[in-house]
Amino acid sequence: MSGLTHLDAEGSARMVDVGAKAVTARQAIAQGRITMSPQAAAAIRAGSVQKGDVLAVARVAGIMAAKKTSELIPLCHPLPLSKVEIDLALDDEGVTATATAATAGQTGVEMEALTAVSVTLLTVYDMAKALDKRMAIGDIRLIAKTGGKSGDWHA
Repeated sequence: MSGLTHLDAEGSARMVDVGAKAVTARQAIAQGRITMSPQAAAAIRAGSVQKGDVLAVARVAGIMAAKKTSELIPLCHPLPLSKVEIDLALDDEGVTATATAATAGQTGVEMEALTAVSVTLLTVYDMAKALDKRMAIGDIRLIAKTGGKSGDWHA
C-alpha cells in the first residue's frame, strides 16, 4: 500500500498527519460544466427561472460547499480558507464553473476547489431542472494547484 497517504501499513484509512509540514500559501483551481438545452440557458440568461437568479445562488452554494469540504469528504482536514471564488460562464449550451480556493496552511485546497465546482453545478441543475431534466454535469477536474512540497501543477 506504499504511496497511498490515506492508508496505514495495514491498509486502514487514516487522516494524514500534516503537523510537521511547513505552512505555505496554497491555491487550487477546479473546473466543470453543465450542459443544457438552449431554452434553459436562455431562461438563465434572461433571469426568468422561477426559482430565482440561478447563477447568484449557485455561486453562493459553491462558496458554502468549499467551507464544508472536511464535513463531506471523510479524510479531508478542515482548512481556514482565505479565498473562495466562483466564476460562471454561461453560453448557449450550458454553464462552465471555475472555482479558486486558497489558504495558508499545511495541506492543499484541491478538494475544496473540486467540491465548490461540484456543488455549484448541482445547484444550477436544481434551480433549472424544471426547464431541462436532461442537463448533464461533467468534466469536473483540477486544472491547477500551487504551493506545498510537491510544488505547482497545471493541467
